[in-house]
Amino acid sequence: MSAILPADHAAENRAREEIARIGADLYARRYTVGSAGNISARLADGWLITPTDACLGHLDPAAIAKVDASGQWVSGDKPSKTLALHRNVYEVNPSMNGVVHTHSTHLVALTLAGVWQPDDVLPPITPYYVMKVGHVPLVPYRRPGDPEVAARIRALANDVRGVLLERLGPVVWGASVSQAAWALEELEETARLWLMTTPRPAPLTEAQIDELRTTFNAKW
Repeated sequence: MSAILPADHAAENRAREEIARIGADLYARRYTVGSAGNISARLADGWLITPTDACLGHLDPAAIAKVDASGQWVSGDKPSKTLALHRNVYEVNPSMNGVVHTHSTHLVALTLAGVWQPDDVLPPITPYYVMKVGHVPLVPYRRPGDPEVAARIRALANDVRGVLLERLGPVVWGASVSQAAWALEELEETARLWLMTTPRPAPLTEAQIDELRTTFNAKW
């Protein structure tokens, strides 16, 4: 019979497995390629984050980096260079336990073609985009790992569920890694719909959005 792990150790192992599972799902759907993208999860004593230059499709749960509450690397492979970005979400918004960043094709293409509005990269064209994602602002281009991006996300972490980094792709946070990934997938699919539809569809009306607020507590 296998030994029963202490509660914190068991929770950490579950988080490692969830990160690896979500990474493989995103990679299989081509929401990330090569060694692009990163995923993190909050722990009671710090957080986990995918290693630098790791392929999300082939993560070894045991090799995922662990950092302590002060952001110091304590185990696993070297953490992603976006460490500060993830840390800012966790420090500002205690209800968020997972952050996912990918270089999703249609969302990067959206930043190249031109977003709908700087404060709303996509219009509210579907009810599930309104309910599951909400407002997503554009963060103007900075090199990967630039501290200005982390600072911008820190300022927004309580107001939105994610941002779109110009030329780099989405960063989305949620109550778990899975919920962050599901919201990111909805965001990517909405971008795909928007880019493939000519003429562009009209947004939902204010009355339709208000019905979603009343019925489903949508935060649009």
